[in-house]
Amino acid sequence: VVKALFIREKYMALSLQTFYKTTGRSLQELSQRPPDIDAYEDLHESPVDSGVCERLDMRAEPNTNQHLCVYVCVEMIRRSTELDLPYPDLQEYIADMNVMMALIINGPVKSFCYRRLQYLSSKFQMHVLLNEMKELAAQKKVPHRDFYNIRKVDTHIHASSCMNQKHLLRFIKSSMKKYPDEIVRMQGGRGQTMMEVFENMNLTAYDLSVDTLDMHADRNTFHRFDKFNSKYNPIGESILREIFIKTDNHIHGKYFGHIVKEVMSDLEESKYQNAELRLSIYGRSMDEWDKLALWAVSHSVYSDNVRWLVQIPRLFDVYRTKQQLSNFQQMLENIFLPLFEVTINPSSHPQLHLLLQHVVGFDSVDDESKPEHHVFNLDSPSPARWCDDDNPPYSYYLYYMYVNMTVLNHLRRRRGFNTFVLRPHCGEAGPIHHLVSGFMLSENISHGLLLRKAPVLQYLYYLAQVGIAMSPLSNNSLFLSYHRNPLPEYLSRGLMVSLSTDDPLQFHFTKVSGGGARRSCLRTRIRSHGCLNRDSDL
Repeated sequence: VVKALFIREKYMALSLQTFYKTTGRSLQELSQRPPDIDAYEDLHESPVDSGVCERLDMRAEPNTNQHLCVYVCVEMIRRSTELDLPYPDLQEYIADMNVMMALIINGPVKSFCYRRLQYLSSKFQMHVLLNEMKELAAQKKVPHRDFYNIRKVDTHIHASSCMNQKHLLRFIKSSMKKYPDEIVRMQGGRGQTMMEVFENMNLTAYDLSVDTLDMHADRNTFHRFDKFNSKYNPIGESILREIFIKTDNHIHGKYFGHIVKEVMSDLEESKYQNAELRLSIYGRSMDEWDKLALWAVSHSVYSDNVRWLVQIPRLFDVYRTKQQLSNFQQMLENIFLPLFEVTINPSSHPQLHLLLQHVVGFDSVDDESKPEHHVFNLDSPSPARWCDDDNPPYSYYLYYMYVNMTVLNHLRRRRGFNTFVLRPHCGEAGPIHHLVSGFMLSENISHGLLLRKAPVLQYLYYLAQVGIAMSPLSNNSLFLSYHRNPLPEYLSRGLMVSLSTDDPLQFHFTKVSGGGARRSCLRTRIRSHGCLNRDSDL
C-alpha cells in the first residue's frame, strides 16, 4: 500500500499537481527507511522489456536522457533556446501500472484494505451515535452560516447542459421573438432564419413546452449512453443543438454565450455558489482553441464565480473513420501544440492567452462502458503509428494527455503562467484499470462508482485523499440506481467526496442549487476522522 502511495506521489510531483499534504508528510518520514522492495517483487505478473522505451514526439526529437527537448523561438530573444523539460518514461509507467494491477488483486492486501475500510465505517457510525447532538449544537452557534450561505463549488458540470430545461425553453422562446429574422445557419448555400428553422419543424413558440423539448433523461437512457447523448438535442433536432448550445456555428455561438452568461448571473446573485464549467476541444483541427477563445472573449463569458475545464472526448475512432485524422499523434498535436505556442509567445494567440488564465485543467470524457480492443503496454503503437480505426484504450488516452500536460506545465511555470491539472471522468463504468490510471495520473476524478468493487483502490483513494466529484442523480439515469449509490459509504469512510450536478439540463427540474456542498460534507468528515488517522493508517 505504501509503495502505491509513493507511485502516486511521484507522478503528482512530476506533473506539478497536488499531493495530499498529510499523506506526503507521512511518506516523507517513511522514505527515510524505504519499504523492502523485495516484498513487491511477487506483485509483478510479467517482466518489463528493458530494451523498449517509448518517446513522445512533439515537433522536436527527444534526446537520450529521458527528457523532452522543446525548442523555443521567442522574437524578443532573437535566438533559439533549448529547454530541457521533464516528462515520464513509458517503460517506467507500464512497470508501475503492472505493480498497481497486481496489488489490487493480491489476496492479503485486499483483506487488509477491506478490514481497514470496515473499521473506518464503524468509527464514523460510533462518532454519529456519540456526537450527533453536540455537532448540531455547535452548528447552531456559528453565526450567519447554514447550508445556503456556505460557499459551494460544483466541481463537475458541463457548460452545454449547465441550465435546466425550463431555463433553456424560456431562452429559446425569447430568442424566437427577439431574433426571428436573424440568419442562424446555412443550408445548401442559402441562409436560414430563426423563423424558417422552426417553420420547417412545424413549430411555433406557443407549441413549445418542457415536454416537447424532451431533454430530460429517463429510464430509457439507463445503460444507453447513445440515447443519453441524443437528449442533448432539443425536440430531438440536432439543428437546435447546433444553434443554441454550440460555440462554433454560423452565429459564432451567440445564443450559447448569452445563456451561459445568464447562468453566471444566477450564480453571482446567489453569492455563495461557484461552478467549474467544462468546454469541449475535440482535436480534429488545429484552430479549435482559437475558435473557442474567440467565442469566450467576444461574448465576455467571464465571472468570478466560474472557472473552466477543457474536456477532450475520446472519439479518435469516429474522426479516423471519417478521415478527419490520419493518426493519434495528429489529434495530440491539434490539442496541445496551440497551447505550447501561446505559452511561448502569448501574442501569437492573444485571446487564447486570456482564456487560459481561467482554465484550471483537463477532463477526459466518453462512455467508459464501451469495450476496449487493446491493452496498453510496451507493445502498443506510438501515437504516430496508431492509424487503426479502433479507439485507443482509456489508459492510452490518459497517459498521453498526462505526458503533454506535464511538459506544458513545466514550460508554463518557467514562463510565470498558471498550470493545469488532470481531472477525468473515471470509474463511472467499464473495467477497474480505469481507476488505476486515474489514481496514478489524476489530481481528482469524477464519479468513481467502481471503487465500491475494489477495496484496495478505495483504501488508496482514501489515504491519498483523491478528490471524487460524485453525481448520484446522473448515475441514477445512466449506470446505478439512486439507492445503491456509494456516496454515503464513501463519505462515512473518509474519502474526499463532493456533490456535483453533472448535467442539470438532463437531470434537474429546478434551478441549480449550488452543486457540491463540498465544505459541509468535508466538515463532517474531518470531525469524524481527524487527520487521516495518521498513526494507524500510515
